[in-house]
Amino acid sequence: MLSLLRFALLCLVCGLGIASLPGYAFWWQSKPAASLEIRVENLPHEARQTLILIKRGGPFPYSRDGITFGNREGLLPPQQRNYYREYTVPTPGLNHRGARRIIAGRAGEYWYTADHYRSFKRIREASNGAR
Repeated sequence: MLSLLRFALLCLVCGLGIASLPGYAFWWQSKPAASLEIRVENLPHEARQTLILIKRGGPFPYSRDGITFGNREGLLPPQQRNYYREYTVPTPGLNHRGARRIIAGRAGEYWYTADHYRSFKRIREASNGAR
């Protein structure tokens, strides 16, 4: 492992960059663009229902709904701490929370992930100017 670190450092010093090494696809190479969008009507039914609950302020079926989403993956626009909140989108047939979530920003923007934070789509609401 130490020799790999030395090799990576040498590559950086020489201007090659680790990302250019074959077989070393690091997490920052595959970050999807957070600018992808999904229209509300194209969300799964359960996600549309969760969005309604978020806007009503609950009640939420999962105790972790409404907790701070830290954006550790860095896929959403950077914001101050506690800006984002996460909510579970139930998955039919599962007896646990599953991977689907809606992330709500303080300014009223919403993001959907079906793969537990590996990718996000911004939710586009009706064409009345709302997002």
